[in-house]
Amino acid sequence: ISMPGGCAIGTRPIDLHLKGFKCLGADVEIDHGFVEARTEKLKGSKLYLDFPSVGATENIMMAAALAEGTTIIENAAEEPEIVDLANFLNEMGADVKGAGTDVIRVRGVKNLIGCNYSVIPDQIEAGTFMIAAAATKGDITIKNVIPKHLESISAKLIEMGAIVEEGDDSVRVTVDGELKGVNIKTTPYPGFPTDIQQPMSSLLSTVPGRSMINESIYENRHKHTDELKKMGANIKVEGRVALIDGVEKLTGAVVVATDLRAGAAMVVAGLMAEGETEITNIEHIDRGYPHIEEKFRSLGADIHRVSCED
Repeated sequence: ISMPGGCAIGTRPIDLHLKGFKCLGADVEIDHGFVEARTEKLKGSKLYLDFPSVGATENIMMAAALAEGTTIIENAAEEPEIVDLANFLNEMGADVKGAGTDVIRVRGVKNLIGCNYSVIPDQIEAGTFMIAAAATKGDITIKNVIPKHLESISAKLIEMGAIVEEGDDSVRVTVDGELKGVNIKTTPYPGFPTDIQQPMSSLLSTVPGRSMINESIYENRHKHTDELKKMGANIKVEGRVALIDGVEKLTGAVVVATDLRAGAAMVVAGLMAEGETEITNIEHIDRGYPHIEEKFRSLGADIHRVSCED
């Protein structure tokens, strides 16, 4: 297969994926931009991930499900999506234990069977709507979510002064009063998600005082701040740290969605800003936010998708 792409937010190595396959007995080579992998039979093994990568953990779990013997993954990712994948695999006849902890054990089985399965709600999409509610001082209830998965986002919004009310499968976000700046450091789950820091920076751009976002996962995830500056934001980036001094308001401008979550940040900024904001390169946004304009319109936003010809 060809080397993977993805948003240009920093180095996106697949070394841990390949390390896992090799530990399971695969012969893996990279040649002229392609990954070539071959094996007669995968065999269970014990391996330690140098970083708790979500994708690598998932890839190794799936490979190990049909491998011969038992595989132990140490320093595994603990995201809710890992637990969900384990539940899905087990529903198909796999034997996966420990998902949600830093040690996962997979005992290989001979075959898997089909099943019907409902995946968990998207915590990042839900978190983006929570941030949009706080940014516009609106009142949004997001249904069909798992509030526990959103705890790190809820905690920061509450620290800022927003009101977050949790139901069994819903969260409601409102604002009554002035918000205040906060400091954020992105870390693997259960810490603050890297995929949410960009929309959060839009919110913080008009919050009084200074806020700081320390991006510890991807080294190039502050490119969207240049677009926010076009709208009047006061942001200074020093390496992985963005220092945000809240301004009174943002003003509409023509901006670019430099990547998926940056696109969501531009939507949030456009909802906050005075005047009209035009966002280009929205194909990035569509990868992670289906029908985003329809959902925001249903909440009262004045947002429309137009063609380049229009």
